[in-house]
Amino acid sequence: MKATILGSGTSTGVPRLGGEHGIDWGLCDPGEPKNRRTRVAILLESDAGSRILVDTPTDLRSQLLANDTNRIDAVFWTHDHADHCHGIDDLRPLRYGRAGPIPGFAAAETVRRLRQRFGYVFAGQHGYPTIVSLDNLDTLRLCEGFRIGHVQMPHGPAQSTGYRFECDGKSVSYATDLSEITKDMIDLFHGSDVLIVDCLRREPHPTHAHLAMSLELAEACRAKSAVLTHLDKSMDYATLTREVPENVQVAYDGMVIEA
Repeated sequence: MKATILGSGTSTGVPRLGGEHGIDWGLCDPGEPKNRRTRVAILLESDAGSRILVDTPTDLRSQLLANDTNRIDAVFWTHDHADHCHGIDDLRPLRYGRAGPIPGFAAAETVRRLRQRFGYVFAGQHGYPTIVSLDNLDTLRLCEGFRIGHVQMPHGPAQSTGYRFECDGKSVSYATDLSEITKDMIDLFHGSDVLIVDCLRREPHPTHAHLAMSLELAEACRAKSAVLTHLDKSMDYATLTREVPENVQVAYDGMVIEA
């Protein structure tokens, strides 16, 4: 199984707009290409070629073009915050040539909110076909050859869905936008070959994991390897790479992980 990091940045990306010169790199070296980060998403691919997309960030079009991806077989959402779903219209060209809508899945509350805001995607409009058939995760166990596990994670006052994808004898877990570690999370992610985990910054944050929490989760669930994502402008790639344990990597846009 292969996982591609489509985007590895926080909600404003890196560099962030603003600052003294209109572009704010924070502590990130602007000369390091791996510090240029778009909003988070991943693409999973099985040995048989099935592709699952997780989240539709605002940078989705450029991410798919950069990774030569013109087809997906299903899409999953972690939650409905703008940086994770406002690129949803970029799924429209991926619907072309299909016999039916792209299968889509999310937790019940995320389904409700996505339907409320993007009704045309899920029901069609003015002669345009339905782009995605959106269903609740509750009864889903298999999708396109992947075994699916999921858990609701605290994300400040909201919740985000964590996923475990198993295929070809390997497991990749995805835990972005979390603010606490729960027993259910540890149970789901336990023994993952790869854990891709939220790591906003070094200092604690009310709605996201910080570095110590990210490493704690990876250790608690005994993940064989971990990849830190959702990184803000304080997380310089080279500096952070020198700090983390040997089995932990720092994500960057376009990174390919073979599980």
